[in-house]
Amino acid sequence: MAFTGYNGYADDAMDGVESSGPKVTVREVEQDRVDFVLQSCSLGVANSLRRAILAEIPTISIDLVDISTNSSVLPDEYLSHRLGLIPLFSKGVGDLLQYTRDCDQCDDHCDACSVILRLHVKCTQAGTMNVYARDLMITNPRQDSIGQPIFRDANGTGPLIAKLRQGQEIELECIAKKGIAKEHAKWAPTSAVGFEYDPNNKLRHVDYWYETDAKSEWPVDERNANWEGDDSAADAAFDPDAVPSAFFFDIEGIGTLEPDDIVRGGIDVIQKKLAETIRVLGGADAAGMDGINGGGSPDGYEPAPANGAYSSYGRAPVGGTTPFGATPYGGGYGSY
Repeated sequence: MAFTGYNGYADDAMDGVESSGPKVTVREVEQDRVDFVLQSCSLGVANSLRRAILAEIPTISIDLVDISTNSSVLPDEYLSHRLGLIPLFSKGVGDLLQYTRDCDQCDDHCDACSVILRLHVKCTQAGTMNVYARDLMITNPRQDSIGQPIFRDANGTGPLIAKLRQGQEIELECIAKKGIAKEHAKWAPTSAVGFEYDPNNKLRHVDYWYETDAKSEWPVDERNANWEGDDSAADAAFDPDAVPSAFFFDIEGIGTLEPDDIVRGGIDVIQKKLAETIRVLGGADAAGMDGINGGGSPDGYEPAPANGAYSSYGRAPVGGTTPFGATPYGGGYGSY
């Protein structure tokens, strides 16, 4: 049974397999933004891609800060939070850098799982001295540039970290690690992911989510509304069995990854999750996985045992957790 857009599913097609596969049409590309249309797939697949792009693509971000001197007006915690939100170059980090928890070369951090940046600035003259992301220096530079601060402003300074007056000083060391946005938002590769389907409301889905008037509360995007043609017009006959035929994505990155890497990364996350599911259901040699049968995102976690508990290396089962051990149910973080 194959997906055929608004006409639903065709019984005469190959069961469970699309005859042509998903189709992607790129409508607009900028330095940190891509607008595309995804077709010939289900709403569940499209939404899975959206969720993966938002929260499960690995990037690198400052995770630990060791402050030696801070005589600025900013508290240590405030300064550390700002440093964690500085975007760092992350192209290829999924394959070139290990998660610290899975690193077999260290117990804390090393070149295989982290990048170290140092900041040492002191205002010695009257007036105000601005401290920018460009002042962060990598102590172990890599040829692949992973961990380099991203500058998108015209002056090439990057985000403002702090302001110092005469005599004030900041000296610290940052350890940047690989992670995903499910753990903390600082690892998110995107600032926004726009997602829309059925712009003309032919499926009447928005009729369930309005207060007084659906048309005024759900404005129509003319570009998307004109994409699907006359068969999806708002005044077309209502078909309760119809399904969406096109999904409109508008993805805005923060500079850590290029737009195409973000989309590919989301697809890769879904593929790994499906491969892991097939491996668990069918065994280690299931259905031609070609070696793609490792853990999902992040790597290193094992499927939950039969009693519902979830464990990872060095951690005992605590009565069940969310996927990848993110949040333990019932036990609190102290149960780890």
